[in-house]
Amino acid sequence: MENTHNALTTILRVAPSTPHAEAINQQVAQWLAGLSTEYASVLTALAAQPAWLKQWQKVVSCSQFALAQILSEQQIGLLNTLSESLSQQWQADDYQHALKRYIPEGCDTLALDKGLRLWRNAMMVRSIWRDLNRLATTLDITKELTHLADVAVNYTLNYHYNALCAVRGIPQNAQGQAMPMLVLGMGKLGAFELNLSSDIDLIFAYPHSGETVPSEPTGRSISHQEFFTQLGQKLIKSLDAQTIEGFVFRVDMRLRPYGQSGALASNFDSLENYYLTQGRDWERYAMVKARVMACSAGDNRSAYTPEKQELMQLLRSFTYRKYVDFSAIEALRDLKVRIRQEVKRRRLKGNVKLGEGGIREVEFIVQAQQLIRGGRDSQLQTPSLMQALQGLVALGAMPAHNAEQLRQNYVFLRNTEHAIQAWQDQQTQDIPQDPTAQWALAQAMGFDDWGSFTAQLEQHMQQVSTSFANVIALPEEPQNNAVQQHWQSLWAEGDLAVLQQQLERIRFDEPAQSAQTLHALHHAPQVLAVDKTGSQRLNKFIPLLLCKISERSQPATTLQRLQPFIIAIVRRSAYVLLLIENPAALEQLVILSEASPWIPERLTEYPALLDELLSPSNLYQIPSKNELSAELTQTILRIPEDDLEQQMEALRYFRHAHGLKVAACEVTGKLPLMKVSDYLTELAEVILTYALNLAWEEMSRKHGLPGGQTEPNFIVVGYGKLGGIELGHGSDLDLVFIHNADSQQYTQISEGQRSLDNHTFYTRMAQKMILLLDTKMPSGTLYEVDMRLRPSGNSGLLVSTLSAFSKYQNNEAWTWEHQALVRTRVVAGDTELAQHFNAVRQATLCQVRDQAKLKQDVIDMRQKMRNQLGSKTKEAQAGLFNIKQDAGGIVDIEFIVQYLVLAHAHQHPSLVAYSDNIRILEAVGQCALLNATQITTLTEAYKTLRAQTHKLALQQQGNTIEGAGLEALRQDVEGIWQRLLE
Repeated sequence: MENTHNALTTILRVAPSTPHAEAINQQVAQWLAGLSTEYASVLTALAAQPAWLKQWQKVVSCSQFALAQILSEQQIGLLNTLSESLSQQWQADDYQHALKRYIPEGCDTLALDKGLRLWRNAMMVRSIWRDLNRLATTLDITKELTHLADVAVNYTLNYHYNALCAVRGIPQNAQGQAMPMLVLGMGKLGAFELNLSSDIDLIFAYPHSGETVPSEPTGRSISHQEFFTQLGQKLIKSLDAQTIEGFVFRVDMRLRPYGQSGALASNFDSLENYYLTQGRDWERYAMVKARVMACSAGDNRSAYTPEKQELMQLLRSFTYRKYVDFSAIEALRDLKVRIRQEVKRRRLKGNVKLGEGGIREVEFIVQAQQLIRGGRDSQLQTPSLMQALQGLVALGAMPAHNAEQLRQNYVFLRNTEHAIQAWQDQQTQDIPQDPTAQWALAQAMGFDDWGSFTAQLEQHMQQVSTSFANVIALPEEPQNNAVQQHWQSLWAEGDLAVLQQQLERIRFDEPAQSAQTLHALHHAPQVLAVDKTGSQRLNKFIPLLLCKISERSQPATTLQRLQPFIIAIVRRSAYVLLLIENPAALEQLVILSEASPWIPERLTEYPALLDELLSPSNLYQIPSKNELSAELTQTILRIPEDDLEQQMEALRYFRHAHGLKVAACEVTGKLPLMKVSDYLTELAEVILTYALNLAWEEMSRKHGLPGGQTEPNFIVVGYGKLGGIELGHGSDLDLVFIHNADSQQYTQISEGQRSLDNHTFYTRMAQKMILLLDTKMPSGTLYEVDMRLRPSGNSGLLVSTLSAFSKYQNNEAWTWEHQALVRTRVVAGDTELAQHFNAVRQATLCQVRDQAKLKQDVIDMRQKMRNQLGSKTKEAQAGLFNIKQDAGGIVDIEFIVQYLVLAHAHQHPSLVAYSDNIRILEAVGQCALLNATQITTLTEAYKTLRAQTHKLALQQQGNTIEGAGLEALRQDVEGIWQRLLE
């Protein structure tokens, strides 16, 4: 036996180069002398493994705490127990299983508290061993430590809950069910990022007030408030109290409402009232990492209870604003300043968490962006720093290389923090001053000497410090203060006549009009009613705006266009702040407002779209259809499936944002007409596809599958501008819905579903699509939907079968309906059904027709439209021209194209291959139905006139303009019309 102990003493000896080798070796030798033969044999087997022996030497050299626990009489056999799982990633269940070895069944509170501490110490040794020897990644270690805390809190909470119910009665809800206490984990605990010696920040909550129901008829009830307060006190004592075995976790309750002076536990109504009326920005910042991590009514790793969902929804509403939250910027900037001031005041230079360039600054960089953007981009609504970092990269809010650098900085700093805390299990992040502790820290971090480690540490902290300095930096000061003061003085002028004189003196465009605009703005009720903060921001913003406007060619017009926008945002001064702090966004606002009144009007209706101006490079970058679809999918995935209202709002923002993008590209000449129409059409198709899938999922979830099919046997047919790939700004959607299921059959249902006949199913599905698209919401409608082109018009069925559609087209449709069919195509839905529809369309359009009747029908319909919609006699005499409806206009060209298709498609099927006028004209030329000159004339005239309508739409003008300059074009079109049709 003695020989075994001597051999072990030699084997387990640490190297003489270790500064405290003698002390370690003496402790280990004394410990080994008292070991049983059985355990000494186990250790001998472990020590025979070179990898284990190397790990042993690392742990006992770099962690005095781990060494003390291993040698403790209360942890006999610890090394043997740990060796079985050191290479495994543990989940909460594993920690729960290990806890049972330390806490006897039916134990009292003293035994509970003792067992918890021994278990915690053993598990901490396991984590230190795995961490120092890099048997797991940093994030895996932090996740395991969080699981450890979750199990400790849940087990202790349920122990005391059951014990307290036995003597104080059971808190119950209105349904008579036991009411839980929910524990919010904050900070690193909430984010699964706990460190080796971390405290845990908790908030206690329970659903509602009331009184307990005594277990015995003679028992006395107490209020829920008193019950849960006592429960919280018992939980804290079991975890936090220092005993001879140590502690489990230090508990910090200062993040609860009203801090240390507040109630220890609050009901949901109290929480909601507090955060609604008194919640501060730093509390919103803290709530980014909140998580329900324990529940006294059950295992928190099971499915969320309704109480948990309710609590988290309450907190999300407080934490995240609906859209990009620019109002948080100033508060975060103040917090940032206080962080740096605290570093100086407390002389935290050597602190890897709180010092300049430390862990807290990495967290601030990410959490600040989460708070600002998380309302709209709900993928950022995560307590995890790494997930949020990935989300920022995916959203384009942070370059990938910056995020990767921050990740590396964070991991290095967290490893350093763990190595510092592993030394003596103390909650500290200070770089040690003791040479032995410094040696241990350098070794734990994989460095041969202290100097190499500190050089690397300084580099990481400097990189973090630089990134931190750039987050929500102070806005740039104007380069010319004299110019700024001049515009400030001008804005401050209250007398209209003096204001006009000043504008005349500086030769401001249209001084009388501009003076009136500024004076009206100054005295607008909304401006006069604004609070002090809003007034200060406005007084800073208007001079900046005037300075930018004065540099443009039409300042008076631009100012007038922006007046409603300013009034709209003045009481939501976060938007004013955004423009003050982002000169590039302000410049884009002025440029685009000068180019088109349509853009400032959209921004007036939807100020959240200002976010799109923050990055000019992104504003003028047009995505492909696949990219649009991917972006929409990513956006919707962040929203709960059952939150239809939020999905509808997200769809509307998506449409408005991309509409703004394409308008910006069009008015600045960065995108030609055809590309504008393509983009707007593809945007509509992506949204229609989403709406179809959403309606299908909801209907099939409630009513089963029509025909047993797992995909909708349903298509959306686009007519008019949508069908012709010619959508403009504000175009409505002409749609027809078609399905191909047996209308006499019923949906195949599962338990809880209600069967419908297939036709009713698809009719309701179409109604849901229209609801998604056409419903008026705070953010407007998505699209106005026109269904009048369906068979039999408004009196017809909302959805037709393909066979019914085909029968109607062959037997009942008017010539003008076949004209409309020329400009149709399937824009969403089932691919196979789309092919069948295309075959019906081709067969219909390729029919042999009575040429004389066809010609007369086309002429009559054209004349009817011209009489109803074209220029009146007085307008025509005044030289005005309706681009669409007058002779030689757009509709003439469209009718020419449609006539040629209907007259000749039976001989030339290629005429029906496409639905857009330009490509149909190309096919007409290839079939020699018109000569090359005529094709060129019609094509160029069509492009010119359509470009004019787009321009007029963005200038918010009607389609009637001065006809001068377009006479030759009109005559050419009229000449072709007359040769073909008259």
